[in-house]
Amino acid sequence: MTAMADIDEIQTILKHQFLHPDLLRQALVHRSYLNEHPDFPLGHNERLEFLGDAVLELVVSQHLFHHYPNPEGDLTNWRASLVNAKSLSTVAAELDLDHWLMMSRGEAKEKNSKARQNIHANAVEAIIGALFLDGGLAPAEAFIMARILSKLPDILQQQLYVDPKSKFQEMSQAILGITPSYKVLKEWGPDHDKHFLVGLYIDDDQIAAGEGASKQEAQVMAAFNGLAAKGWNS
Repeated sequence: MTAMADIDEIQTILKHQFLHPDLLRQALVHRSYLNEHPDFPLGHNERLEFLGDAVLELVVSQHLFHHYPNPEGDLTNWRASLVNAKSLSTVAAELDLDHWLMMSRGEAKEKNSKARQNIHANAVEAIIGALFLDGGLAPAEAFIMARILSKLPDILQQQLYVDPKSKFQEMSQAILGITPSYKVLKEWGPDHDKHFLVGLYIDDDQIAAGEGASKQEAQVMAAFNGLAAKGWNS
């Protein structure tokens, strides 16, 4: 996206015609863009992200509270699965936000990095903040319902809210009486974009492996794959 580019298409996608279009434009400005364009007339999107994060949490929490009689722990896990960076970056991909996001040339090149995932997630929260400031709660809530809460049935059906590491450990201890362990098998990439391959072990037997942008993320993927390998994911 170039400076002050046309935003008619994304307004159509968002189903909201902005009374103050610069709110939407600012929601799409990453801090790095201003480093290369110090004369750009708008600020970056971090304040809008701050507001959008609060609106998102309120709308999701209220929806879960009114529609599900489950205990607080369940609702907390479900909310986390809906509003985490990975989930929100998926929303950004569905919106094709890269077409409008304003970033530095360096950030624009890092298409599959952890940092890019966070930029995408933050932009989605900033858009929610912009919708809220421009039109009140109604357009922000409509966006959240259509783009984020709509994913809840699939999350519940596939139990995507369950932490794979905790579940694998519980199953391993209950069935085998053994606590699993993890080992880094490989790491590569520059410091700002590291990748890890981690093996999951029961005693000396490797059950599965997983890849991620951090050791923790790779362990989670290894546990997820391990649940499938052991048939413990039902």
